[in-house]
Order: sequence, then C-alpha cells, then structure tokens
Amino acid sequence: MDLHSESAIYAKLRRKLLPFLFVLYIVAYLDRINVGFAALQMNRELGLSEAVFGFGAGIFFIGYSVLEIPSNLVLRQLGARIWISRIMISWGVVAIAMMYTRGPRSFYVLRFLLGAAEAGFFPGIIFYLTHWFPSRERARAISLFMTAGQIAGVIGGPLSGLFLSMNGLWHLPGWQWLFLAEGIPAVILGLATARYLPDTPEDAPWLNSSERTMLSARLAFEREGRDSNQTMRFVLSNGSVWLLALLDFAIVFGLYGIGLWLPQILKGFGGMSDVRVGTLSALPFLTAAVLMVIVATHSDSNGERRWHVAISAFVAAIALVASAAARSAWMSLITISIASAGVTSTFGPFWTMPSRFLDGRAAAGGIALINSTANLAGFVGPSLVGLIKEATGSFAGGLLAMALAVMMAGVIALAMPEVEPRQV
Repeated sequence: MDLHSESAIYAKLRRKLLPFLFVLYIVAYLDRINVGFAALQMNRELGLSEAVFGFGAGIFFIGYSVLEIPSNLVLRQLGARIWISRIMISWGVVAIAMMYTRGPRSFYVLRFLLGAAEAGFFPGIIFYLTHWFPSRERARAISLFMTAGQIAGVIGGPLSGLFLSMNGLWHLPGWQWLFLAEGIPAVILGLATARYLPDTPEDAPWLNSSERTMLSARLAFEREGRDSNQTMRFVLSNGSVWLLALLDFAIVFGLYGIGLWLPQILKGFGGMSDVRVGTLSALPFLTAAVLMVIVATHSDSNGERRWHVAISAFVAAIALVASAAARSAWMSLITISIASAGVTSTFGPFWTMPSRFLDGRAAAGGIALINSTANLAGFVGPSLVGLIKEATGSFAGGLLAMALAVMMAGVIALAMPEVEPRQV
C-alpha cells in the first residue's frame, strides 16, 4: 500500500474516532474544572475559605491517582468500549451529586469520589490510541483529542456563567444548576460509548479488510524489538518511566493551578460579573487549543519530542512570571493565555514518549502510572495556590510556584534519552 493510501487511512481514523473521543473529553474536563466557576457563588454561600476550596478542588486527584493503574489494567482486559462507558456513567452520577455539597466535609468527599469515578479515563484513551495510530501519527492524534480540554474551557466559561446566572430558578442556587446541567451529559454519553466505540481496528465496521491488515502490520512492525512480556515490575523499576512521571507532575502542577484558579484570579481585579469572568476565561483555552495542535503536528513531521516539550514549558514558565507581575486584568489574561498555550503544547509530543519503549500490559500500566503520579500535582497545585493566596492575599506567589514547576519540566525533558521508533 502506497503512502498516499496509508495517509488516507489515518485521515479516516481521525474522522471516525477523534470527534467522538473529543466530545467525551470535553464533558470530562467540564466536570473536572467547573468547580472553579461554582466557587464564585458556592464558597460564599457555604463559607468555604480559599484553603478549604483549594484542598477540596485538589482532593479530586487523590481518588483519581489511586485508581488509575488498576483501572487501565482492567481496560486492557475488558476493552475500551465497556470500561470507558462504565467510567463515564459513574462519574456523571457523582458530578450531579456535587450539587448536594453542604460544607467542607461533603465537598471533600464528593470531590474525592468524582476523582475515583473518573480514574482511568484519560490514560485509557491514550493507551487506546496506541492501538490505532503508529508513532509518527500519534502526537497529532493525541493533541487533537486533548484540544477538547481547551475547548471545554472555551465553552465552559460562558456556559458556567450562564448556569450561575440561573441563581434562584426553581429555588436552586446557580452553582447547583451548574453541577446538575454539566453532569447529565456524562451519563448519556457513557451509554452511547457502549454502542459506538470499537475496541480495535478488527472491530471497526467502517474499515475494510485491506485497511485492517495495513494497520495491524504497521503497528506490529513498530512493536518489533520490544519485550511484549514486560511486566509492572519492569515499569516500576524503569528510570525513564519515573522521569516521565516527574516531568508530567511538573506540567500538571501548572495546568490545574491555572485552570482551577483562573476565574478567581480574574474576579480579583474587580468590576466583573460572573458571566463576564466566564466569557473572558475562554481566551486562554482557545489560544491553547490552536497552538497545541501546531506544535504536535510539527513534532510529528520531524519525529522530535524532547525539545518540543522543553521549549513549550520554558515559554509557559516565562509567561507565568509575567502574569505574577501583571497589574491589570487584561495583562493577566494575556500572559495566562500564553502560559496555558505553553503548558498544553507539551502534551502531544510528551504522550508519544511512553509507548516508544513500553508495550502491552506494561504500556497500559506505565501510562497509568505516569498519569496517576502526575495528577497528584492536581492536588498539590490548587492546594498550594490556595494556601499562598490565603497567607499573602495575592495570587502572585502561586503563579511563581507554577512557573518554577513548569521550568523544571522543561529541564527534565532535555534530560530524557531520545528513543527513536522503528520506521519502514
């Protein structure tokens, strides 16, 4: 099969798989970060301090991280269709239950359960894509999937502002409407996943026999030379896995520090309604959605990963320092937009790296281990920012902490050994 025909097959995969996965991730990301918008009303009504909110926002990632590895190993056994469906339905139910938060204790419990319910979704999808796209196509596929997180920010801000403006309708506070309306789609899409999502190319009714044969041969060729019997002991003792986990931890520290506190950073400049805050907060996500695909496509075109990760991280760190010094809402918005684009542009090239030396069960467990370790930063980042804000009365210290973490990510990326995939 010639390169033109092969490229046509990858284009078909992108058309058939990525839009659906994209929608799933939009809903996942909305349910993960909508608490940042709910806080504009909820914190005041329930008497939650900045430290309490930061801890509760971050505890999501404790439940998420604890169950990541077992969830991905189960997905490998049962298949993505069944397991992703289960994940979505369970997290949708808990997301809706967030509307019954009554104070710090229930806030902590529900956020923990939401993380536990969603555990395995993201690493499951990353592992799933390794069964469809070879390495040279994977950064773009991953980044196109991950732009959903940014589009969720684009639509999530105005949408959340709209739900908050429903405050008092049918005697429900706006923040309760927010959790209810953004949790229901997860349940509906979970049911749809069980019907639509094919587990492997062999299960895809929209591929013909020659297309399935080509994909299987291409992916099998890339796996030649790897140990298909790699175990979790190999993963746990592999230095490159832990370097990737540390790198991702530093990136996620910045990602959720920005995502969960952005509404309150903008609100802190004063003079903005909740709807306006929601609308303006879309800009960083929109900027990131565009640039992360550009960076990933360039990374795929020349097969280079480390420098693409490092340069993106360094740009983000510089922008976060500039944001800490900003004295206006507009300057803060511009610098945070650049930082957000830099942080998210690391992900496309980054997530091609584990599958370059891991395979089979080790790939499922290794990807989950990296993601679960990194997502502990989703707990540390928001919590630390909240503590610094409460102690200093300013977000500047938290932004500088994020800048330091992201700068470290760039340094670690350059310390990683470059592993080249097999090519024909």
